[in-house]
Amino acid sequence: MTRNNEPAFTARDIRSTPIYRQIERFYESLYGPGTGHVTDAGDLSVSPDGRTVSFTGTLYPSTAEPPVTRVAALERASGRLTIREPTGTNDRLPRWSPDGESLAYLSDPESRGDFQVFVERRGQPVRALPPLEGTIESMEWSPEGTRLLLGVAGRGADLAGCQGGATTVRAQESLPDWAPQVESGDAANLWRHTWILDVTSGRARRVGPERLNVWESCWLGPSMLACVVSDSHSEGSWYQARLVSIDIAGGAVADLYRSADQLGVPAACPAGDRIAVIEAVCSDRLIVAGALVLIDTAAGTARRIDTRGTDVTHAAWRGGDALLYIGIRGLETVAGEIDPRTLAVREWWGDRERTCAGWYPQLAPLPTGGAVIVGESFAIAPEIAEIGAGGYRMQKSLAAPPSDPLPGAESPSAESPDSSSVPSSGSSSAPSSGHAITVECCAWSARDGLKIEGLLVRPAGRGPWPLVMDIHGGPVWACRNRWQGRLRGARVLADHGVASFYPNPRGSSGRGAEFARRVKGDMGGEDTHDYLRGIDALIERGIADPARLGVTGISYGGFMSAWLVTQDDRFAAAVPISPVTDWFSQHRTSQIPYFDSLFLDGAPAAPDGLFFRRSPALYAERVRTPVLQLTGALDQNTPPTQALEFHRSLLEHGKPSVLATYPTSGHGIRSFPQVIDATARYVSWFLRYFSEGVA
Repeated sequence: MTRNNEPAFTARDIRSTPIYRQIERFYESLYGPGTGHVTDAGDLSVSPDGRTVSFTGTLYPSTAEPPVTRVAALERASGRLTIREPTGTNDRLPRWSPDGESLAYLSDPESRGDFQVFVERRGQPVRALPPLEGTIESMEWSPEGTRLLLGVAGRGADLAGCQGGATTVRAQESLPDWAPQVESGDAANLWRHTWILDVTSGRARRVGPERLNVWESCWLGPSMLACVVSDSHSEGSWYQARLVSIDIAGGAVADLYRSADQLGVPAACPAGDRIAVIEAVCSDRLIVAGALVLIDTAAGTARRIDTRGTDVTHAAWRGGDALLYIGIRGLETVAGEIDPRTLAVREWWGDRERTCAGWYPQLAPLPTGGAVIVGESFAIAPEIAEIGAGGYRMQKSLAAPPSDPLPGAESPSAESPDSSSVPSSGSSSAPSSGHAITVECCAWSARDGLKIEGLLVRPAGRGPWPLVMDIHGGPVWACRNRWQGRLRGARVLADHGVASFYPNPRGSSGRGAEFARRVKGDMGGEDTHDYLRGIDALIERGIADPARLGVTGISYGGFMSAWLVTQDDRFAAAVPISPVTDWFSQHRTSQIPYFDSLFLDGAPAAPDGLFFRRSPALYAERVRTPVLQLTGALDQNTPPTQALEFHRSLLEHGKPSVLATYPTSGHGIRSFPQVIDATARYVSWFLRYFSEGVA
């Protein structure tokens, strides 16, 4: 309970405050907690006969506890959605066998986050296959359908930032509470390996050298594997990973492709004579958008496919005759297919209004043409949809019953490169003005003339409005027209008359490798001015109120929102989330030190280098902006000490600062009910300093 009228952003327990209850109602309207309704989807898998789309569905028991995942199935002909009875606390990653007779999936039977394999064959009960020592992260059927290829992480292995930046579940030990945690940098349990599991016998064996870390893998025909690997298990070693083949019988390893950039999402055709991989400038493992490279394994040749300016984020084969791809081109989500013999590209869907769920767009091929995606927009809740030569067709909306569309909300289109909107629908149980909320695409010129793009969520009424600039992570990532449930507080801020601005500065994906590369060696440099000039453009258009500007962001966006208030005093309030504030200590305490060296292009200990000159904590005396920071105690990606350094530096110089650390959260504060609490603090901080008090 708050005491003595303590504001919602400084008290520890704010559950009784009006702002917390408002945010809770907002999320309840989106997720329908306790209704058993599936409100999100991922891990799509289409049955070989094309009749059924299986996927991982997300349900919310309540907003006071984390959501759960279940294996769900959508019958394409009838639209009937069924949810499989749970095997564990969470079930996920359903995968159909090539003959369509079996469905394999992963489950956490002991409720520890330790996922193992379960298989259901048509007409037979579900069967648990013998567990492996580690947690299974990926799974793919062999071309003949008798074996499963499994990606297995050791207990205690690092998780990527997009997975929460903590570790996989650690091995259970019967030790006293005082026993220390010991780090040697080379423990056997930290590696990732690939295993092959015989579905009939249940026998499994590891493939490849013991000291070869396998990040991703796929079948390369029936007797070979293709794997993205590194010689170290450390999260930072992924940035130098290479693509190799591994002989299943003998374990021999041979290079298939190396790059000065990063590699991800390998996908081989069933015969194994061709494999596609994405080559990209990346800042985060598992977040890959770039050029699609097609490798002829027999000839040993590799060619980049011309996807007409689209940064490819996922590719999958339909047999051996078509390679399907999806990705982003600016603010547009694009999909098509490639003839692997002629390399001809046929683009059959592109949309600025709708995009896909997930960190980046993904698809699952349909056997007779086209693909299945999880579509969404700011105003459209996730929906199972089909795309192809006929365009976009919604199959099943996952909108919770309380989140039925409100008339008049609007969503973006491509009417103009600088500003555009078209009618769509939105929902919220937050106080609403009854007028439309608009999402616009916008563009402006950088200092060097480079075109920069972004999205703007505009509240009802006429501007200028208070404005919060929300900076994406990475830095190599991109804002898209995502569902309002994924945009922390944007709808609630809009209902309070506050606009939200989502820029894609240099370094963002969707504009090609050279655009992404512009941030390397210059984080906090020229991109600083891309953000500020975007705000200037909105002020000039009468959209943003120059006296009521805020800035926020997660991860790299956390760094940049801390950095901007040390460089410019225009901001009335700032909320860095999971930030980096001292690059030197970040390099020594983070799980990804190689990232810092790669993207700052310097030596961490150089006293006149960027590790010091681009650290917000060293400029705390310049800050005039009240700063609230949100961080997770389990975060290894941007450790919580980063926020603590900035907080105490600000206090040392007499600056207004509040730090909220969530003891069970990792990178980004993503689970419930922490999300509600963090959003309530975030919204109330901005409303307070935009002169709208919230008790």
